[in-house]
Amino acid sequence: MKKLLSLSLAVCFFSLPSAAAGQADDGAPAKQVGGVQASIKPNIIFIMADDLGYGDISCYGSKTIQTPHIDKLASTGVKCTDYHSNGAVCSPTRAALMTGRYQQRSGVGGVITARAHRHTGLPLAEWTMGEAMKDLGYQTAMFGKWHLGYAPKFNPTKQGFDEFKGFVSGNVDYQNHIDQEGHFDWWQQDKLRDDPGYITDLINNYAIDFIRRKKNQPFLLVVNHGAPHYPIQGRKTPGFRVTGKSNRQQPKLKTDNPKALYKEMIEVMDEGIGNIVTELEKLGIRNNTLIIFTSDNGPAKIGSAGNLRGHKGQVYEGGHRVAGVFNWPDQLPSGKTCATPILCMDMLPTFVTIAGGNIDQKRKLDGINVLPALKGNPIQRQPLFWQHKENVAIRDGSWKLVTIGKKTELFNLGKDLSEQNNLAEIHPDQVARLTKLIKAWQSSVAASSEGK
Repeated sequence: MKKLLSLSLAVCFFSLPSAAAGQADDGAPAKQVGGVQASIKPNIIFIMADDLGYGDISCYGSKTIQTPHIDKLASTGVKCTDYHSNGAVCSPTRAALMTGRYQQRSGVGGVITARAHRHTGLPLAEWTMGEAMKDLGYQTAMFGKWHLGYAPKFNPTKQGFDEFKGFVSGNVDYQNHIDQEGHFDWWQQDKLRDDPGYITDLINNYAIDFIRRKKNQPFLLVVNHGAPHYPIQGRKTPGFRVTGKSNRQQPKLKTDNPKALYKEMIEVMDEGIGNIVTELEKLGIRNNTLIIFTSDNGPAKIGSAGNLRGHKGQVYEGGHRVAGVFNWPDQLPSGKTCATPILCMDMLPTFVTIAGGNIDQKRKLDGINVLPALKGNPIQRQPLFWQHKENVAIRDGSWKLVTIGKKTELFNLGKDLSEQNNLAEIHPDQVARLTKLIKAWQSSVAASSEGK
């Protein structure tokens, strides 16, 4: 059954922590109401950029791009230095975020492409973050990029979200709202309906409107930006795509300074995030709102992964280690750094826990509640995995094994975060051990995908 009213946490073999997933102080904050301690469920706002590299914002080292509002969330909250997308490309990460499981288990191991426009999506049998939070009394909304199915039957409103406005493809013209295969792609709920404007501004404005309307109820708000994914367009860059033409037939976008536009795209997104925070403060609900900022994978070639090796589409660190900022004044410390490995699949069990719920043991999630780590308490993780096409990586403590075709590389991330020193020949025992774990994991996720 897709929906269960009762929930209790189980984490699969590959991600079970040594610490308890939910500790006594990890639930919703308590507030004094009429002399009685009442549980006040926190609001949750999850903000995800698209193709934003680890080195693309100022609080993670960019010298050219200024993101003061994200920086402030980091400096007054918890900045994660070991946060990862589950995938090295778009759709897989989003599937893992929605389900709390490795994306391969739901059959979304790769990008749901615009060329296969109406055929595939996140299976409706999957239990999603939206459904989990609705069961706990939350108002739910998603604005921006979905990329988990083009057909209306796969729409976010069919997957646990009360409200959806945005696009379902991998990217759209920021002005004309047309995808790369020439399909108009702007939705309000499960119907195509345009709303003129620059999509980054639209998405931020939708979020503010939702917050105003739902300020008196606990809410889950997912803000999935298109920025800074191509096409590289600023607020004043004209639209260029047309309907009815395939990607090869589309007009070419001509810009004088794409790097300057890329910078603007990120800074406009940051400006809107600042407006969201300001609105929360005006409404008096900022302290009881958890805000998360991250990216769905590493950067395209125009972006920066900082000192990390690799980029989008690769299983080196640059392909999946991304910014991870958590800010919740009521519950999280200010100005702290978290070095615990965290993945986006951890969000579902974490959100359920802080909302006062549990997860049914039959669900066997791969993600875990990471709130203890964000509060500074050490937790241990079992091996973690990334796979893009035939390329696979496993992380176990500081050891990381990468297999690309016939090439095998072993790195000690504790000493070599940039993955420059291949230790495979020096530590064949580690290579053998980690390779065996990869094969076991691949068998496990394949069995889940096949419904075994």
